[in-house]
Amino acid sequence: MRIRRKVGVLGGIVGLLAALLVAVLPAPAAVAHGGLTFPATRTYACYVNGLAGGGGDLNPTNPACQAAIAQGGKQPLWDWFGNLLPNIGTGWRNLPDGSLCGPSDKYASYRLARADWPTTTLRAGAAVTIRYNAWARHPGTWFQFVTKNGWNPNQPLKWSDLEPWHQVTNPPINGSGPHGPEYTWPATLPNKSGRHIIYSVWQRSDSPEGFFNCSDVIFQ
Repeated sequence: MRIRRKVGVLGGIVGLLAALLVAVLPAPAAVAHGGLTFPATRTYACYVNGLAGGGGDLNPTNPACQAAIAQGGKQPLWDWFGNLLPNIGTGWRNLPDGSLCGPSDKYASYRLARADWPTTTLRAGAAVTIRYNAWARHPGTWFQFVTKNGWNPNQPLKWSDLEPWHQVTNPPINGSGPHGPEYTWPATLPNKSGRHIIYSVWQRSDSPEGFFNCSDVIFQ
């Protein structure tokens, strides 16, 4: 009887401690991530280029991707979906010129002003489906811009280089890409020619977190 009572008491103490730990420890925060897969944002394009060599590592052959790794290491590519600022809110419109493609220190090497980043070829004026990886699901608005005619890819990207192109709020997650579910939405491409950047900002509506994508494209 004494042994059974001791076991029962110990079991009750263990259960109480477990309950206290659950009550005291904070729940893990949800981490929101995502990035454009079409047209491919720089980090995603370099990630795909880096995987092409096989072997489980990232060894891109593209010279701009190589330069970004030389400056900032490979972790930003393993985290290609995490080009974000956690508390930017609507303040993203005040980001300094030159920082737009990588506003945090981690992704600063993806600001490099070069004309040899991997590109997505697009047909000017065509109807397309934009695809954005839904690593974590959250409501919000995507603000999309395109570089103006005459933009120089060898100069750091500035707000004055951009013009509004497209905007969408709470698009559906109804696509399936190579890295999981995707937000998709229809858009009509601008009438441009040659090399440009499509710049996308995802402003979450349930937190001040914002995501940033620079997609290098060739309009034909």
